[in-house]
Amino acid sequence: MTSPNVPRYYTLTAAAALGRTRLTAFDRALLEAGVGNLNLVRVSSVLPPGAVYREAVDIPPGALLPIAYGTISSAVVGQTIAAAVAVGISPDSVGMIMEFSGECSKARAERAVREMVEEAFASRGITLAEVKVRAVEIQVPEGRVACAFAGAALWG
Repeated sequence: MTSPNVPRYYTLTAAAALGRTRLTAFDRALLEAGVGNLNLVRVSSVLPPGAVYREAVDIPPGALLPIAYGTISSAVVGQTIAAAVAVGISPDSVGMIMEFSGECSKARAERAVREMVEEAFASRGITLAEVKVRAVEIQVPEGRVACAFAGAALWG
């Protein structure tokens, strides 16, 4: 029996954007990530057993969207920032979502979330069958604020 509170689908997304302020850069990153017209509800990092991957979130604008995410913004000219999210999938148990953001490259962010997923599975003693990752990086230009965002949305 499926509870109405257990999401059936998940989507991974990552995007970066620029703005005049931290908030407008964040807002633009959300729009680029495909979740900018939804009300994000930050959740912790458990993927329901049997959740099915979908390329994009398919719920009405303004709806509440549970999402685990990492985000970072910066106005330091020339600085590279990155955000990443990974989902570890188990064939017979819960999955785990790990998110990361920092002053680093996309490759470093990807490594960090993969390592965290592996550790979370080892801590639980469950089998890790697959890891899906989305990551993004952006370099801060003069006169702008940059934001990197990566999230795992749970819906349906």
